[in-house]
Amino acid sequence: MAGSILLASGEIDVLTLFMYLLIASRLYDPLQSSLQNLAAVISLRTNVERMDEILFHPLQEGKAELTNSGHDIAFKEVSFGYGNGENVLSGVTFTAKQGEVTALVGPSGGGKTTVSRLAVRFWDPDSGTITVGGMDVTKTDPEALLSLYSIVFQDVTLFDNTIMENIRIGRRDATDEDVIEAGKMAQCLPFVEKLADGWNTMIGENGCELSGGERQRISIARAFLKDSPIILLDEATASLDAENETEIQKALSKLIRNKTVLVIAHRMRTVENADKIVVLSGGHVAEEGSPEELLKRNGIFSHMVALQKESSEWKI
Repeated sequence: MAGSILLASGEIDVLTLFMYLLIASRLYDPLQSSLQNLAAVISLRTNVERMDEILFHPLQEGKAELTNSGHDIAFKEVSFGYGNGENVLSGVTFTAKQGEVTALVGPSGGGKTTVSRLAVRFWDPDSGTITVGGMDVTKTDPEALLSLYSIVFQDVTLFDNTIMENIRIGRRDATDEDVIEAGKMAQCLPFVEKLADGWNTMIGENGCELSGGERQRISIARAFLKDSPIILLDEATASLDAENETEIQKALSKLIRNKTVLVIAHRMRTVENADKIVVLSGGHVAEEGSPEELLKRNGIFSHMVALQKESSEWKI
């Protein structure tokens, strides 16, 4: 616009205007590319920060030899925070004994999942000690420690491979027959039979070709296949319908015999037959005892049971 006015008034000639437009166009393209690259760099900052967090995280080391005597899991004055200055756990003390089912319950954000992650040494506590059969987990190689655990988390991680190979992760040297037997125990057969390639069906990235309940059953099959002395269940049947949940609970009852079982539960009926219940609230142990003992105390556990009973009777 300015160039047209100057040209019309005779202050510049056509050649000058043409040269100006040529130079301006030459400057605009690299400037536009620079701005686009700047936006990409800014968007990558978060990804780079996350990668740095992983790369610069202290390497967990320890003895590869397991020295545990039995498989009791003991927390003693354990405190832990995620680095934001706020403790998630404060002075947590309890023991999950071998041959018993210990249930972790409590309000959301109470620290139940954090306790389970610390037990398998996904992180190390800020203070206090965690032992398995008297063996300090922070002085044990993480891979050696994980050999003692069969884990079923609520968030299932699957790989872009066949159903059989995803189950075989539980025990790499397992035969096809062992894998199929574990899958049957976890009630995988009903949905596997409907697939064209059966146990050799590719399930996509993180099991995207399967439903939430089907993915959860594969995770449970891994635990059956591994058959470790310590069982860690984080709402293992949360994604299942009532019929499959009942069948899997029957199978789980066989799996957990004479083992250390740590169960994280939000539904109180899941833990009504537990040997001991540990109620976590606000990052500390608020109550501890058998279901019958805690019901008589009229505390947090009793209140949670009453609320869930009331909600189960709700009707439209």
